[in-house]
Amino acid sequence: MATIVLGVAGSVAAYRAADLARDFIRAGHTVRVCLTESAQQFVTPALFEALTGQPCLEDVFDEPETGRMAHIDWARQADALVIAPATARILNTLATGEGHDMLSALALAYDGPIVIAPAMNPTMLANPVTQRSIQALEERGAVMVAPTVGLVACGEEGQGKLAANRDILSTTLAILEAKSRWKGRRILITSGPTQEKIDDVRFLSNRSSGKMGAALAKAALLRGAEVTVVTGPTSVALPARAQVIRVTSANEMLAACLNEIKNVDWFIGAAAVADYRPSQPRTGKLRRSNESLQIELVPNPDIIATLAADADPNQRFIAFAAEPSDDPQVANEKRMRKRVHAIAVNDISRSDIGFETSENELTLLSSAETMTSGKRSKLACALWLFDSLDALDRDGRLVTDLA
Repeated sequence: MATIVLGVAGSVAAYRAADLARDFIRAGHTVRVCLTESAQQFVTPALFEALTGQPCLEDVFDEPETGRMAHIDWARQADALVIAPATARILNTLATGEGHDMLSALALAYDGPIVIAPAMNPTMLANPVTQRSIQALEERGAVMVAPTVGLVACGEEGQGKLAANRDILSTTLAILEAKSRWKGRRILITSGPTQEKIDDVRFLSNRSSGKMGAALAKAALLRGAEVTVVTGPTSVALPARAQVIRVTSANEMLAACLNEIKNVDWFIGAAAVADYRPSQPRTGKLRRSNESLQIELVPNPDIIATLAADADPNQRFIAFAAEPSDDPQVANEKRMRKRVHAIAVNDISRSDIGFETSENELTLLSSAETMTSGKRSKLACALWLFDSLDALDRDGRLVTDLA
């Protein structure tokens, strides 16, 4: 049984939230309702308290349990946040990160899956500001249940009617079902670049920003997994609920992974590990001269291949490959050589995805299938990747080459 927080904003469609709350309860879940001030012009807290048997939040200072901050407690205890109906105002508020009322403050404090069902006048929905807010929320992992076309309350016709309750219900239940499958699953993710010391000032590295690794960590947490991230030097923020181990070099990353690998179910190698390092790093600073400088490079360990070689049969290993073209042959050879279950490829010849951008496009290669995510935000790519891997694993197609 999950705990669902149902946020209701000030749309005429607010009356339908009462039936939606009952639908969630009939499905076996606990429902807590939070009303915006505008929503209370259409429905009352007493209605939802009678339907759910739970207190209803109305004001940012509400404390059903004296001395406890409700927006924090409810955010920590929720398995899903559903906002239905969502008005243009609440969409724009959430997109800009404001927390001026209880619902927006609760959403700011919540780091789990969010389902949003907009409802408004068709022109308001089509407004570029509203569309940018929807896009921003989707890029952060929110799932939109699109409004339908029809006659809206103002008498106009177009896209803006709140989606059918059954669609909101089925979307939320599918997310909760996926979350329950991944609950307790331990995932180790490598992220970011490594730095290989030349002297105490300089190092060899690459353009990896760590954004894809951070997106993978957030996606795994949204799916209910326990996450450890071993990351090279990066300024990208990692999810608060992930265990983070910071390293600098490839050898340090390997050592950290070897220390963690026995305790994980899935390994996702998204780090851009330097293939070579200077054989003799210098102490101090190399001084400039007019002479040529030669630096001998030696190979770094292959972290994924090393870990996969001694893997437990129940563990799953997924590699990432940054390739200068969309030809899958090299990546597929890499998948077989490293003996990983699948490899996710991104084409670094494109300037609109991959390194230092917020979007990506992944091609997932396994022995059973080749799938492409399409261009989307890195978080959306990460969610697509986990859903695709989960489907392959449940069908038994992820281990064909390694059985």
